[in-house]
Amino acid sequence: VHATLPAYQALMIISLIVGLIILANLWIRKVNWILISLGAWLVISVVMGSIYPSIIQKLVVQPNEFNGETPYIQNAIQGTRNAYALDRAKIKPFTNTYTLDINNAEDQGIISNIRIWDWQPLMITYQNLQQLRGYYVFHDVDVDRYTINGEYRQVMVSVREIDQAQLSEDAKTWVNQTLMYTHGYGLLMSPVTEIAQEGFPQFLIQDIPPRTAEGITVTRPEIYFGERTNNTVIVNTKQPEFDYPMGDKNIFSTYEGQDGIKIGSYPRRLLLSWVMKDYKMLLSSDIVSDSQVLMGRQIDQRVRAVAPYLQYDHDPYIVLNDDGRLYWIIDAYTATNYYPYSEPYPGGNGNNYIRNAVKVTIDAYSGETRFYIADAEDPIIKTYAAIFPGVYQPLEAMPAGLKSHLRYPEDLFKAQAAMYRNFHMLDPNVFYNKEDPWLIPKEVVGDQQVDMEPYYIIMRFPDEEKPEYVLMMPFTPKNRPNMIGWMAARMDGDNYGNLLVYEFNKQETIFGPEQIEARITQDTVISQQLTLWNQSGSRVYRGNLIVIPFDNAVLYVEPIYLQAENSQLPELKRVVVAFGNSIVMEPSLDQALVRLFGDQVQQPGTPATPSEQPPAGQDTVQSLAAQAREFYNQAQQKLQTGDWAGYGESLNQLNDVIRRLETLTQQ
Repeated sequence: VHATLPAYQALMIISLIVGLIILANLWIRKVNWILISLGAWLVISVVMGSIYPSIIQKLVVQPNEFNGETPYIQNAIQGTRNAYALDRAKIKPFTNTYTLDINNAEDQGIISNIRIWDWQPLMITYQNLQQLRGYYVFHDVDVDRYTINGEYRQVMVSVREIDQAQLSEDAKTWVNQTLMYTHGYGLLMSPVTEIAQEGFPQFLIQDIPPRTAEGITVTRPEIYFGERTNNTVIVNTKQPEFDYPMGDKNIFSTYEGQDGIKIGSYPRRLLLSWVMKDYKMLLSSDIVSDSQVLMGRQIDQRVRAVAPYLQYDHDPYIVLNDDGRLYWIIDAYTATNYYPYSEPYPGGNGNNYIRNAVKVTIDAYSGETRFYIADAEDPIIKTYAAIFPGVYQPLEAMPAGLKSHLRYPEDLFKAQAAMYRNFHMLDPNVFYNKEDPWLIPKEVVGDQQVDMEPYYIIMRFPDEEKPEYVLMMPFTPKNRPNMIGWMAARMDGDNYGNLLVYEFNKQETIFGPEQIEARITQDTVISQQLTLWNQSGSRVYRGNLIVIPFDNAVLYVEPIYLQAENSQLPELKRVVVAFGNSIVMEPSLDQALVRLFGDQVQQPGTPATPSEQPPAGQDTVQSLAAQAREFYNQAQQKLQTGDWAGYGESLNQLNDVIRRLETLTQQ
């Protein structure tokens, strides 16, 4: 800076002098003056622009580089932390005592909400179990929390949109695509922890028309605006709209909203026909003056048409409001690359500042779109709100039912976590020498090692009374696989948006995600079972590893899915749980916890399966011998029929009985 800026200033003055000489030469007419001045400018530009800064760098800066750059390092640390709101994060120590009471009443809300369903295999399962017709599609599975019958539950949610591209070729007529097949219908909801028979999810909402569990109401299940809904349709015509299938018949309906573009007079109809480039609407006798045109139905395109100057999160999510209507919520960001002294974040297109300044809601039925200011302190959104009055509303104006479902967005959290890896180092000397960089850990998903993604969980922070919904990410130190800390974003009530960072004792080794994944792979019992499944006409899919901090301990959970090679229907077959130096794999989460901690865990909604056995204390030699004989016979039968997956499962159950028999005989 001290060399380059004076060089630029000198070049600016010399350039001005050269320009004056050239201008004066119009009257003086001495060409040699021009040549001398241009030569001088060229020489000085090389000396001042390249040679002089290099000499200063080698003779002045490098011998005393740290002292010279210290104020700039301090500015970079402070500027970057301010730009990503990392300066607001509260840092607390986390003491791991390796003691965990799973029967603690305060932690039951956590245990009953441990997520063992991953959205990737669950979306395939949803599609296979609840697609119902070939033209329906589940585009995504969202994670959210609801209070159901007074119980705080984490759930997976997905809506059933219509994809006209999946209609048969004979059905792809103008009437069907423009007037009849206008909307999707219904949604699915399942708890993150519960497993039904055969390793499928336990539904809280399913089927058409929606069948719901007690305490859940769906009053407007139609999906006119969505993530996959991207074509223009005309409603309120003489042609009834297809609503949903009912057995061998179809149920029809009429759009009841008033938010579309009215056809009105014939000149308006002619203008709309020109805009839509659709001459058939001029000829159709089904369209009347009260008909409405619904366009811009793809929600991402819809919000970008209203506010193209904002950036939008990659994952819109659906919310079932208290009134039974469905709404989309999209997180929007303000960003710039002009924040002083701040480093750009990965994937930010050079931007070095970002705020989740806006929350957007879209009614899935009417398409009504509202923009709410979520960060009133952000100067960029203040400017936009002044430029476009009436577009933005205060967050307090959002309906309470929707406000209770606001999430801390993943894209912002990933940017903050990426920057915090280096900018948790506040000491300029430590930062300059990169003595303590953190990394995003790796995990195994499917059969590939990938970077760990942030995940939503319900947990209770140390010193807090109630579990809450958070987004979190663990960290590992560079060149070491153990866990060094974790970051969490709170999002319930008045705590929304607060960042917490818990740091482990650097002198203590806490297993990191990569170490847990390695232990799963190296465990002889687990690896034997997974290898057997992979060789018997099926494929093992390892789900996301979830790290769950408790008061003074850390629990690790990973689901294991099994999918036949000739089928696209994953089944959740096992749950791996690790704690301290112990690691187990069982058919359900509660069985794994029982095996780890010895006491029965109350897991709501988990059905009994033949593999569930009484606690070890209630076993007898006679009962265990009978169970061993039963599982042995089952294994032989499945071996004879070529059911290798079933054979492996029976062997695993037999191994569990033998283990309990050994424990009983040693008492």
